This record gives sequence, structure tokens and C-alpha cells, in this order.
Amino acid sequence: MLVSFLCIIMTIVSYIIAKFIYKKSKLFILSPLIVAPVLLSSCIILLGVDYTDYDKGGRWLTNMLQPAVVGFAVPLYKYRAVLKKHMRVILVSMTSGAIVALASSGIYAHLVHLKNDYLLSLLPRSVTTPIAMVISADIGGVPTMTAIFVIVTGICGLILGPIIIRFFHIREKLAKGLLLGMGAHGAGTSKALEFGTEEGAAASLAMVVAALLTLIFAPIITPFILL
Repeated sequence: MLVSFLCIIMTIVSYIIAKFIYKKSKLFILSPLIVAPVLLSSCIILLGVDYTDYDKGGRWLTNMLQPAVVGFAVPLYKYRAVLKKHMRVILVSMTSGAIVALASSGIYAHLVHLKNDYLLSLLPRSVTTPIAMVISADIGGVPTMTAIFVIVTGICGLILGPIIIRFFHIREKLAKGLLLGMGAHGAGTSKALEFGTEEGAAASLAMVVAALLTLIFAPIITPFILL
């Protein structure tokens, strides 16, 4: 029990340190999504903690992701005027993004000949972690594996998002937010907030809408991808 509790503390401290490092450096390569797992893995290896013991503690944090989904209703309510004003643009772009994300995951999985459980774990990669894990479990994937795919997608979006914005000279705040929220979910929302509050609000909305759309489309598209 003591080891499990210490593992929870170790996880939280690793994240706090990683966040501090990123805040000081502002380098994407030092994002908490990259630094925190490296710090945590190093501590586990150096202390000789067995993964089973760590998982007993880490599972508490994983379970906390489920009720955290309720928090996504806050930006939907807070920025309901923005959502209503740009409803058509948001729905069209997010629907397209959700379908492309699911289809591209399936195509990539087939190209590299992934097994079905890996394929199903990969499909919800463009959705924020708590919802992605639920979708993964519902369609037959492995939730913990899905969490890894989500993190990798978030890191890629965090790197490529600003590059795409600069390359295509995207100046519209809503467009920046939707791009980052759809392409990199939570990580993208954090990056969008660095651009401005309106971009952050749009990214939050995009993340929520994309998650809802993926919940709808994933079970529909999955049988066709498994053919």
C-alpha cells in the first residue's frame, strides 16, 4: 500500500517538474508529455519498482480521468455563444476531422500490418485520453495502449500544428483553435492558449466536439476497417 501511494506522489511530482521545465524553456521538445514519462520511467527503473506495484497506485490516477470528462461541459457552456455563432463551420470541420482521423488510423494500421487489437487501440488516437480509452474498450481495443497512441498524436500535433499555421499563414483565431484542438486534443488546447484566450476556447470546443463525434462514428466505421 505504501509503495502504491509513493508511486502516485512520484507521478504527480514528475509532472510538476516537467511542467516547470517547459514553462521556463518553452521548447516543444521539453513538453510535459515527453519529459514527465522520461522522469517517471527513470525513477521507476532506478528505484527498482515493479510495474505491477506501480500500476496499483497509477490506476487511481487513471480512474480519475473518467469523472474528469464531465469537466468538458464547462467550455461548451462558457463559450456557447461562440459555438452557436460558428455552429456550421465547427460541425463541418470537426466531422471531417473525426472521419479523416479514424480512416487514416485504419489505413496506417493496415499498411504496417497491425493486429486487430492494436488497430482498434489506434483508432481513437485523435481524442482526448479519458474518452479515447472508453471508445477503445467499447470497440475491442486495449485502453492503456490507446493512451500511448493519444500521447504520441498529441506530441506530433504540438510540433506540426504551429508549423502548419505559419506555413499556410492562418490568422483566423477560430481556425487556429479548431486545428490545434482537433489535431492534438489536450496538448493542442494548451498550445492554443499560448496563442490567445479565443484560440484556447476554440480548441477546447473542438476537443469536446471531436470526442463526441468520434464516439458516434467509431462503432460505425470499425466494421469496415476490419474487413
